[in-house]
Amino acid sequence: MDFTMDIFGQFDKKWALLTAGKEDSFNTMTISWGGLGTIWNKPVATVYVRQSRYTHDFMDGNEYFTVSFYPESCKKVLGVLGSRSGRDIDKMTDSGLTAVKAGESMSFKEAEVTLVCRKLYKQTLLKENMPADVADAMYADNDLHDMYIGEVVDIIR
Repeated sequence: MDFTMDIFGQFDKKWALLTAGKEDSFNTMTISWGGLGTIWNKPVATVYVRQSRYTHDFMDGNEYFTVSFYPESCKKVLGVLGSRSGRDIDKMTDSGLTAVKAGESMSFKEAEVTLVCRKLYKQTLLKENMPADVADAMYADNDLHDMYIGEVVDIIR
């Protein structure tokens, strides 16, 4: 599998969508925290989801998830998907994006690239393992992130 991208700019500036679930029940959320690399001799994507997020339940309840990247023209839609909860709105209708099956999960037709990932590992980020300034700034409310590592099993372009 070959994959080339300005990954720092992609996550931090352009964002991505994290999607988990199956065709009959899934949710998506915008992410700007994530990474790509290798662990256990496998290509992986690492994503972070607050425990309070609706997508968290879908991540825990499914073996696969996708990370998808979009053109700049979708930035406004990604902003909405990152600020509104699937508990409160129908993200699929309101976003205008076209949901498509991607391996054992879901993505969107408008994606430039979709990484299909099989969940390998989950770990809660612990405040006591962070610098105090980070813990204070990011987790004053104790709404912690869980880190998920997924093996990239397919790249859809």
